[in-house]
Amino acid sequence: MEWIDDPSRGDWLRELLDAGAQSTQSVVPRGYDAYARVFHPAYLRSLPDRAVPTQAEYERMPDAERDALHGTYIDETTTWAQTAEAFGTTLHPLAQWQRLVRAPDGEDWRTRVAPDGREFTSPEEGSMPPELLASVASHLIAHTSTPDAGFAALWAGWGGLLGFMGQTPSRRFFSFDAPAHEQLLERSIHNPFEDDYRKKTWQPGILSEEISRGPRLQLPDREHVLFSAPPRAFADPDWILDAPWRDAEAEEHGFAPSAQHPSLIWPEDRAWVLVSEIDFDSTIVAGSAALVAEICADPAVEAMPVPADADLGWQGDEVNR
Repeated sequence: MEWIDDPSRGDWLRELLDAGAQSTQSVVPRGYDAYARVFHPAYLRSLPDRAVPTQAEYERMPDAERDALHGTYIDETTTWAQTAEAFGTTLHPLAQWQRLVRAPDGEDWRTRVAPDGREFTSPEEGSMPPELLASVASHLIAHTSTPDAGFAALWAGWGGLLGFMGQTPSRRFFSFDAPAHEQLLERSIHNPFEDDYRKKTWQPGILSEEISRGPRLQLPDREHVLFSAPPRAFADPDWILDAPWRDAEAEEHGFAPSAQHPSLIWPEDRAWVLVSEIDFDSTIVAGSAALVAEICADPAVEAMPVPADADLGWQGDEVNR
């Protein structure tokens, strides 16, 4: 995988997108035979002998009772189908999470407790686990004549990805020793206007200064950094180890290896496009009818076919209103 300093390699996408819409084709190019919606996994928390307390109930608990809860939670991933079953709703191609968990308008929909006492937390937006991407990619590489040549585009707005001219870094790794913390606190108290007069300097990101300052792929409402990336690489969950945008600095501070999920992946022959739009809790794959059928039939992938003009906005779920 290498950075591409000529983002025009992705210009064909811009010409086939409907800007400003909430349909599938606002993020996925027109003209493909079929589209699949891959649902990102949700998260489930339960207790072996009681219902999970709501946030309000937790805050009212005595400290001793709170402490007793810690270590007894069972945390695991779950599917949209299992979530719908728990809340008595219906999973369908245009289902929206907040409708699936019966969240009243204006209330928190990201974490909801089902009638059976289990707590469901919404899927991640803009990314899916490496294992799920690998399962999807195993089908993708079988439906292209160029499995070893393709592209990956990353949304330029991910925090810490690009360096920039500024006064303070976009991220910091603190060692939690008391003197350093106290110095930072004292500086923030006694110099509240310091940043207003501090000279801007280059604040490094995960990617190099050359890439950070380089040209970007311009798509409707989004800027992306473009890389060469063989689709076959993503069929291995360990693809992050070879990604040029791997977060080496975080690893130096003890974090596990990580790399941001690409926003778009496509092969050289453009036989399909995978799009993990940053605001969507599902990934869209455009390709042949055979490809979409395979993805939707894979038991390791929770996916459904969607129309080319599907409404993927929050109001698009008319079944679970």
